[in-house]
Order: sequence, then C-alpha cells, then structure tokens
Amino acid sequence: MSLTDWILVLHVLSAFALVASMVLFWTLVVATRKLTDVDARITYGRVGDLGGRIIGVGFFGTIIFGIWLAFAKDGYAIWDAWIIAAIILWAIGGATGGRAGAEYQKVLEHAQELKAAGRPAQPGEFRSSSGELMLAISSLAILLLLIDMIWKPGA
Repeated sequence: MSLTDWILVLHVLSAFALVASMVLFWTLVVATRKLTDVDARITYGRVGDLGGRIIGVGFFGTIIFGIWLAFAKDGYAIWDAWIIAAIILWAIGGATGGRAGAEYQKVLEHAQELKAAGRPAQPGEFRSSSGELMLAISSLAILLLLIDMIWKPGA
C-alpha cells in the first residue's frame, strides 16, 4: 500500500468516527428526552464527553486527511467544486456541532447543580431545544458532506 492509500484509509476511518459520534449524540438526545433521574443524566453526560472526543478526532481527521488527498491524488484539486463544497459543509457541521455540544454541556452542569442541591429534576428539564436544532443542522451538514464525498458531483 502506498502512503496515499494509507491517507485514504485514515480519511475514511475519520469519517466513520464522525458519523458514529453523531449517531451516539442522537441516541443520547432521545434517551434523555424525558429523563428525571439526575444521576442517570450525569452518567449520560460522561458518555457524551467520550463522544465529544471521538467526534473531534473525526472532524479533524477528515479535514486533514481530506486536504492531503486533494493535493496527493491525481485528478483532484483543492479548488474542485465538490471539494470546496465539502470544506464548507465540514465547517457548518463543526460550528453547529460545537454549539450543540455547548448547549448540552449547560444541561449537564444544570444536572450537577441539581445533584449538589439534592433537588429532583422535572420531566423535560434536561432538554435543549437550541441544542437539538444545532445538532440537527450539524447532522444535515454531515449527511450532505457524505453525499458529496461519495458521489463527487462535478468531478
């Protein structure tokens, strides 16, 4: 295998980590939607922290190895429209995903405050409408990015 083949493998593995993390985050959103157990919410938050690390690897791996491939592979150029679209979608996905993470971090901090005060949570108290919206936008951007990468429109 050549170096370019290895970079392609790492790019695809990074994309897999990215998509797997998005699935994990949506699973956490659904699982905690009506949760009232403060300790369980804190535990879910720890799982979300692990997902945050994995998605970071996915986001940075896809862009680093993707740009490397754009320069290394014959027939691809960084200014190809589908590559520019991918970079834009990557940026949108990362920015909105980061905002979603920040919103859910606030929810986790609220759960920790409830635990420290010995107060129970109310149904829906661990939901974040803005977090869900940002996660939905990020997920859509990542889905469009995958479509762009698979079919390479205009290539």
